[in-house]
Amino acid sequence: MIHSDTARHVLAATSPAAPAGPYFYGYNIIAASCILQMMYLGTLFSYGVLFPELEAEFGWSRATISGASSLSFLLMGGLAIFMGRINDVLGPRILLAVTGALFGLGYLMMFRMQSVWELYLYFGLLIGIGMGAHDVGTLSTAARWFSTRRGVMSGVVKAGAGVGQLTVPLIAAALVSAFDWRTTCIIIGGTVMVGTVIAAQVMRRDPAVMGLKPYGADQISSALGANHGATLREALRTRTFWLLCLAKFADLFCLFTVIVHIVPYSIDKGLPASTAAQVLATIGGVSIVGRLAIGAAYDRFGAKRSLMFCFALLFASLVLLQLIGDRTWTLFLFGSIYGIAHGGFFTVASPSVAEYFGTKAHGAILGAVFLSGSVGGTFGPLLAGGLFDKTGSYGVSFLVLSGFAFLGLVTAAVLPRIIRPAR
Repeated sequence: MIHSDTARHVLAATSPAAPAGPYFYGYNIIAASCILQMMYLGTLFSYGVLFPELEAEFGWSRATISGASSLSFLLMGGLAIFMGRINDVLGPRILLAVTGALFGLGYLMMFRMQSVWELYLYFGLLIGIGMGAHDVGTLSTAARWFSTRRGVMSGVVKAGAGVGQLTVPLIAAALVSAFDWRTTCIIIGGTVMVGTVIAAQVMRRDPAVMGLKPYGADQISSALGANHGATLREALRTRTFWLLCLAKFADLFCLFTVIVHIVPYSIDKGLPASTAAQVLATIGGVSIVGRLAIGAAYDRFGAKRSLMFCFALLFASLVLLQLIGDRTWTLFLFGSIYGIAHGGFFTVASPSVAEYFGTKAHGAILGAVFLSGSVGGTFGPLLAGGLFDKTGSYGVSFLVLSGFAFLGLVTAAVLPRIIRPAR
């Protein structure tokens, strides 16, 4: 099979030796990607802080407010293959600068919002387009710069997202308390616009454009470079590709639903808004540990076992959430368990694609996997909001999420396992 042969060749053609020279530019790529992830995901997470503000000021239903995030997720996924292809051909620097500026603009423009259509224009459309390149541009580039230690480096990149998820919602909550939600949108959106453009200037498509070779690559893999691996068309013919897509659908169905609804759910449980934001921040903070730990574990155990572990934790956390009473500490316990799985899912996606399909069309294949996931991320929050509006509770929603977590666990269990040669 294409994916198995590709993966064995990739693994066999790598060595742990670092590239020659006092400093490897790939670390700059990782640092810039980490900063970009921090700004993107931290800002996205802060939508949960704005959620009750919009509900209170405009009287919009939770399904309506969730619909804007669902639109942004749908656009993000729908554009992922296109963005990944641009990244494969042109590289990430211009791509991330343009989309990052658009993302920040969408958040900033919400300050003038008066109608539902504006929410869907600014958060749904502009932020959705802006998010289209954030993972394929950073994670796919990181995979090209590191032949070994991909799991660790992907974990470091996604740890930036965890830092953002930990800090930006708290900053947003403080800004809303000190000023109002409109001023908060101006400050955060403007900062993201400038920050993403600056960080994107560090990015380079692959080591070859600077006369370098990937970290850990020997002369064989260096000679193959970007031409090694399956094309998107070849990947589409494999069972493994579709299993990865189904797994990503299941995990993002659950993850984006929790991101959007955990703050209003916590408030419903009696927590003040500031404490509810801390539950969201806890998820972000613990996810940093998950990203780094599961990234390191990935380098040892590979895609199959790493995904199974993440889905098992996700399922356990969602079952716990349905058993939670009204005590504050139980929500923080949920956030701590769930946060590890949350971080792990985002870490293993990119190296899993490289493990099975190589790096020739890594951006496009990763984009296709994220496209399937975005369908789940689109309908999950919307379904949860609609069920709440009908029932006045999140009980049925969390039961559905538990079912998808179990589906993901079964899907991961039937993925092929690539035998890793001893180093």
